[in-house]
Amino acid sequence: MEQPAVPFPPSPWRLTGDMVVSLWRVPVAELPPWSLPAGVRPWIVRRRATLVTFWADYRPGGVLAYREFLIALAVRHGHRVAASTVAAWVDDERSLAGGRALWGIPKEPGTITLRVDSRSARAELTAAGVPPVRFTYGDVLRLPVRLPARGRLIQQLSDGTVCRVPMRISGRPALGRGRVTAEPAGPLSVLTRHRPLLSVALRGFRSTVGD
Repeated sequence: MEQPAVPFPPSPWRLTGDMVVSLWRVPVAELPPWSLPAGVRPWIVRRRATLVTFWADYRPGGVLAYREFLIALAVRHGHRVAASTVAAWVDDERSLAGGRALWGIPKEPGTITLRVDSRSARAELTAAGVPPVRFTYGDVLRLPVRLPARGRLIQQLSDGTVCRVPMRISGRPALGRGRVTAEPAGPLSVLTRHRPLLSVALRGFRSTVGD
């Protein structure tokens, strides 16, 4: 069997760290021309699509340590609602190679800075073809319990196979406000023309990606 050019851990990946997740509702007409797997279409309600963005700092203690900025689009796959990653950037070659090979997540290389402190967070992405994208976040309400969540990504592998990627996560959430700033004419300008409906910080989360 041919060995991958960049070795990466097998599925599933167990990861830990800090992240900020934001939920967006944007007009369908403003969506970039993102590719979706065969048989998958955006989930549209009142001519708006739902996006979820993730700024994540995966720390030692998991199978890999790296930073990531990921955008997922809520989609319909058959009669079910799921999500599909439409863009992602990471600062680690193993995460990039593994995400593409195992699950068809379209990861690209980027330089990501992310600082999550006790009340706020700041992040920045720079990557080829993408003007700098900056994100700020501040806590509004902390929840005193550790909550679990699960979901699935629908992705397409390089050979055309459509696969389901289960995801599980748990952490102590804090509800807050977030904002993205980016070049108005850049490929991610849709995030600057709108503010997220909700942002949630998960500090010290634990997650599992894959079977």
